[in-house]
Amino acid sequence: MSSIVTTAYLADILRDARSRTLELLHGLDAQQLIGPRLATVNPMLWEIGHVAWFYEYFILRRLYGHKPILANGDALYDSIRVAHDTRWDLPLLSLEATLDYMGRVHEALIGRLQGTLADETESFIYRFATFHEDMHDEAFLWTRQTLAYPRPALGSAAQGPPTDAAAGGLSGDAEVPGGTFWLGSPPNAPFLFDNEKWAHPVTLAAFRIARAPVTNAQFLAFVADAGYRRQEFWDEAGWHWRLGAGAEHPVYWRRDAGDDWRLRRFEAWSALAPDQPVVHVNWYEANAYCRWAGRRLPTEAEWEAAALGEPAANGGELAARKRLYPWGDREPTEAQAHLDGRALGCIDVAALLAGDSAFGCRQMLGNVWEWTRDTFAPYPGFAPDAYREYSQPLFGHTKVLRGGAWTSRSRMVRGTYRNYFGPERRDVFAGFRTCALDDDG
Repeated sequence: MSSIVTTAYLADILRDARSRTLELLHGLDAQQLIGPRLATVNPMLWEIGHVAWFYEYFILRRLYGHKPILANGDALYDSIRVAHDTRWDLPLLSLEATLDYMGRVHEALIGRLQGTLADETESFIYRFATFHEDMHDEAFLWTRQTLAYPRPALGSAAQGPPTDAAAGGLSGDAEVPGGTFWLGSPPNAPFLFDNEKWAHPVTLAAFRIARAPVTNAQFLAFVADAGYRRQEFWDEAGWHWRLGAGAEHPVYWRRDAGDDWRLRRFEAWSALAPDQPVVHVNWYEANAYCRWAGRRLPTEAEWEAAALGEPAANGGELAARKRLYPWGDREPTEAQAHLDGRALGCIDVAALLAGDSAFGCRQMLGNVWEWTRDTFAPYPGFAPDAYREYSQPLFGHTKVLRGGAWTSRSRMVRGTYRNYFGPERRDVFAGFRTCALDDDG
């Protein structure tokens, strides 16, 4: 199920996640904490209550048998029972009362951690619930971006971007040999989500994949060539989306006088950085760019092989061994991956050489989520975990993203982590990299 960890580690990540949540709330007024009724965001006041309820329900109540702290907590905060569009209409607690509820749950969680080592069940469910808060913290960032709220003040960003953040572009393809590749996580993984079950063999043909994600400058060439108006680059569903959205360029771009393009980050507009990855494009936009460029999106297996695979000793095919991270098996450092909210935005695609995969692909963890070609589906042997709705309801109608973004927490994102959103979603901090067309793919 999960490797056993210390109770001190679990308490530390609980505190760290809660600190990040509070940072993301700071400076927002009562009206901003509710916000407009949109399909891609939640009222932040509801969402922080939901995060606390999730811990309470899955750990305090289901694991330890506690009685509910709030008599109406399930009716307010159960995201499965409470339809998205109704969350603005609920009799929500005040911010002060919500923070009190969060604090009471937090104290109870830490109070239940006894001894030096957690047991296997605690090791899994405490991490899972903390990662759930991490996911919502990432959602708070895209909510602030969507609604043009002020840039948050995150402690992790105080040190500034990496020293090579302005390293420029990175061209060319990495050549990945074919062979048998074990996609997914094995049972002895240190931690895994249910949709990573289980590692299973897939046969890959040799392919070529871009060493870096598509940049703003590269995507601007597609925009300038009327790529959004040329139906031949769009599949049927994508063209229907484009017409309905009236899209002519990425959602947070605008063209100023003199044909200069600018990008909005939170509340502020700045010059379009040419060598940073294009971000906030959806799967349809990524797919249309690929058709325009004579390229294609990688499959999920290709992406994971390029990120975690190694060449066999003879160099002719993929090795049987797979890494945990693109650079090896050690957890990310700041020199290897742009994660944890540092810099409060993307950095150039050539930065962080130390994070290269065995095949020379850069930034396959961090900076920007990457769309793959595949529809989200279960692996052979899939079985849901305690939170049965985590993956299963999304199979078949969302697309897979890989790699994490600057918004993602380094403790959670590994090379096997699968994210999934509808192909129409532009609010996610997502970009993409491409593969050469002359491969089987």
